[in-house]
Order: sequence, then C-alpha cells, then structure tokens
Amino acid sequence: MKNKSLRRTLLITYISLLFITLIPSIYSVVVSQIHTKRYSQIISNVSTANRISLIAKDDIPSELWNIICGKKEIADGSQNKMLDDISSGLSLMLLTINNEESRGKLEVANRAYTTLRRNVDMLISQIKGGSLVTQNEATLDEIRTITSLFSDIMQDFIVTEIEAANQTNQSLRNTSIILTTIQIIITILAIIISINSFITVSGAIQKPISDMEKLSTKVSNGDLTARIDIPHVNELNTLAENLNTMAGQIDLLIKKNMEEQKNFQKAEMKALQAQITPHFLYNTFDTIVWLAEEEHTEEVVRITKAFSDFLRISLSRGHEWITISQELEHIKNYLTIQKIRYADILNYSIDADESLMDVKMIKLVLQPLIENAIYHGIKNKRGRGELKVSVHYTNNSRTFVSFTVEDNGAGFTEERLGQVRNELRTGAQDSEKLSSVYGLYNVNKKLKLYYGDQTDGLIIESEAGKGSKISFTIPVNAEITQETDNV
Repeated sequence: MKNKSLRRTLLITYISLLFITLIPSIYSVVVSQIHTKRYSQIISNVSTANRISLIAKDDIPSELWNIICGKKEIADGSQNKMLDDISSGLSLMLLTINNEESRGKLEVANRAYTTLRRNVDMLISQIKGGSLVTQNEATLDEIRTITSLFSDIMQDFIVTEIEAANQTNQSLRNTSIILTTIQIIITILAIIISINSFITVSGAIQKPISDMEKLSTKVSNGDLTARIDIPHVNELNTLAENLNTMAGQIDLLIKKNMEEQKNFQKAEMKALQAQITPHFLYNTFDTIVWLAEEEHTEEVVRITKAFSDFLRISLSRGHEWITISQELEHIKNYLTIQKIRYADILNYSIDADESLMDVKMIKLVLQPLIENAIYHGIKNKRGRGELKVSVHYTNNSRTFVSFTVEDNGAGFTEERLGQVRNELRTGAQDSEKLSSVYGLYNVNKKLKLYYGDQTDGLIIESEAGKGSKISFTIPVNAEITQETDNV
C-alpha cells in the first residue's frame, strides 16, 4: 500500500511539473504566431499601398500624356493594366484588413479609383473621337487631381497601418510581461511541489531524495547540466529519469525564451525605425511650405525629392538590411533637407570607400548620429558648422568597416562625456530617462543586438568647444537572417 501511494505521489508530481513547464512554451508559440501574422499583414498592406499610390500618381498621368502627345498609340498604352493593378491591390487589402479605420480609408480610395477609371475612359473616348488637344489636356489635369487625391488617401492609410504596427508592438511588450509573470508563478509552483514530494518520501528513501535535493540546488543556481544517478529503487527510478529530463527541458526552455526575447527586441526596433521623428517631419513640411510661398521652385523640388527618398529607405518594405550605398543615400537625403534649412550654419562632406558600396549592413544607424551632431553640436555653437562622415576599411584584410561622424560643434564637457558613456553602457534598465542621448542609445543597442560581440558599439570622443567624433565598427561579412532585397 505504501509503495503504491509513493508511486502515485511521484507520478502526480512529475505530471504537474511537466505540465506547468509547457505552459510558457505553448503561450509563447501561440502569441508569437498571432503577432507575426499581424505584422506580416501590415507590412504587406503598406507595401501594396505604396506601390499602387506611385502607379496612380506618376505612372498613369505619364502614360496618358504620352498618348495625348502622340508618342504612343491608344492600343499600345498600358493605362488599363495600371488601373487593373490598382484595383487588384485595393481588393486584396480590403479582403485582409481588420482595422476599421484602415478599411474606411480603403473604401474612400476605392471610390476615388472608380472616379479615376471613369475619367480615364472618358479621355480615351475623347481622343478616339478626335477632340481638341486643349480639351484632352483639361481632362488630363482633372485626372491628375484625382490621382493626387488617391495618393493622399493611400498615404493616410499607410500612416494608419504604421499606427496599427505600433499598437501591435505595445501588445508584444505586454506579452513579455505576462510571460515573465507566468514563469515566476511556475517557479513558485515547482518549488512548492518539490518540497511536498520531499516531505512525503524522505522517511522511506533518504539517500535518493538527498541526491535529488542536491540536483534541485544545482539547477536553482543555474547549473542546468547537472544530473543524478538512477537510484535503482523501483519507486524512484522513473522520477530520477524525469528530473534529469526536466532539467534538460528547463535549459531548452530558457534558451528558447532568450531567443524569443531577442526576436521581440528586433521586432521592436523594426517598428521604431519605421516611425519618422515628429519634429523632423513637421520642420521639413514647414520648410517646403515656406519655400513654396517664396516661389523657390527648384529648392521645393529638391527638398521634396530628398524627403521622398528619405522615407523610402526608412520604410524599405520592412527589410532590416541594406547596402552601405543605400545607407549613405539615406543620410545624403537627410543632409540635403537640413542643408536647405540651415544653409548659413551647416557644411558637410561624405568620404566613403567606393569598394564598400555593396556591403550589407543593418539600416538606419548613421542618421541618428548625424541628427545628434546637428542638434546638440553644431546648433549650439557660433559660426558655421562642419560635419564629416567617413566610411573605410579598418585593416588591410578588409574584414571590418569603420563609420565615423565628426563635427566641430559645441562638444561635451569631460563630466558630461562620462555621463553619456555611462548612459550608453547601462541605460537599458532606464531607457525612458536617457533624454538627449536617446538616439545614440538606440543606435548602440541596435548594433549590439544585430552584431553581438563583433562590434564594440559606439565610441565617443569629444572636447568642449571643439566638437565631437562618434564612430563604430562592423564586420564586412555579418550574418544576415532577414531578406536583403534592395529597396
């Protein structure tokens, strides 16, 4: 009777421990699948919306103008195919969208598309009927107005989807907190169950239980490789084997959880990099409006194109890796905008090794460093500021690349420089209080996350009144685990 009771107690203990150790794994897998699907759909919708917006705003008016001018015959024109592409894109997004606000914008866009198709058909009919060129041009101007409206609606839709991605990211954070809470509860339950089992069987089989106690102590101290010998006691053989298995499962679970946390951090960085700094966005639009009011047409075109290219690389269809050439193009667009805004105080130069242009790197790490140099260095000094960006191999074997952003701005005092370096090193536990170095902290965190021990992160050199130099080094052949198609 005693043996039977002992075996039953141990069996219940084993099943309970096994069940509760599986809870976080099941929860993590289910939640991860839900959020991954949601992110994938948002990225797909943003990509589709951007594509059909460009078709409507640029390609269709250009194609119709070629027909009006006689450069193309109506039969050779691809305007109908472009319209069909827009229609299929809208239909696909309407089928998959769950966000009511986004659905409302798509329905408005669909009505604008219907109007666009009707006007295109009317223009083609006019041309076939031999109407005057001036009449055709008037109809084309109306079409351009409609395509511009359609593009604006698509941009509103994209902003809404990005907001949805941000909400999903917040949900991921909440999931991480819940998972941590579950793990704490599981640990507490495991301890309670273990203590109860020890009390039940200790009087009958002290030595095997003593061995199991030593095992649990080692596991609680982090030694998940620890195992015990099988005691050759019928009632305890299965328990001993299962405890060894449990230690291995906990080890596997912890490693898996660490990997999931790393993936959550990457998802967080990906969502953050898709957001445009509000003050930069507003200032750029204010500058465009001011230039337009002053009738500086060429500068309006230049800053608008630079801003468009800046956004294109910032979003880059959700890809995390781009070429050094694209990263440099991104900061050139940013500096073009800032140069127009701060023409009297900003000069810049970019010195890069041409053989490095096709090397892949994690995107959007230079722009925050340049922004920091402008807003916290050059703007705080008198006179014209000079900013230099350098990209070169660090050694003859060409295995590492060094990036440097240097300015002759206000610089840091020795005390402040020490504080900044300390915040970059320890700020992960209190990132909300990083204030003026939050951009530097995010870049440093991103470098550590994606390159690990292959980079030392940001290295800051500065002297008050003389400027600052921020640099970092990355490997040429970094392991790329995401898609790396060109933007």
